[in-house]
Amino acid sequence: MNNKLARVYEEYNRYIYHLCLKLTRNAQEAEDLMQEVWVKVVRNEEQVSKVEHVKAWLTTITMNTFRDRYRKNVRRSKYVMHQPETLDVPILDLVPNNELSTEEQIEKVAVTKIVQEKMKMLDGIYQKTLWYFYVDQYSLAEISSLMKVSIGTVKSRLFRAKARLKEILLSDDAIADVVLTA
Repeated sequence: MNNKLARVYEEYNRYIYHLCLKLTRNAQEAEDLMQEVWVKVVRNEEQVSKVEHVKAWLTTITMNTFRDRYRKNVRRSKYVMHQPETLDVPILDLVPNNELSTEEQIEKVAVTKIVQEKMKMLDGIYQKTLWYFYVDQYSLAEISSLMKVSIGTVKSRLFRAKARLKEILLSDDAIADVVLTA
């Protein structure tokens, strides 16, 4: 482990642990998650010197690792843990099909069109903020940099944009029932 990596560990170790604890709500799982995060960091140690915002980079790694573990656990518990000792069906029948049905695809396209149309009713700054965050999937820090505002401002704009978009969607009687059930 190089000196840069050691300094990063010293500086952000507690932060990563507290983030892991907040995500898992369990000290033992937090320690396991934190260990996975640092293993990934060590494996990519050449990246450390290239990263401008180390804390944001570590946060992203932590969040992605947590999501991966969560998805893996859900898949495992859903299809392996609750199966009988002997199976009368082929194992491939237990593998989930993640593809959307035709009806789900049509519904997704329709909902996307509706939301995009309603987004056009928002002020430009709110449209852009929502687009960057949800469509382009930029981090708050990246949006902050792109829009040349503070992260707090980006958070406020996202909050206001979502609230305003919800108002717009609810004001349309044709889709208000769908919005309330979603």
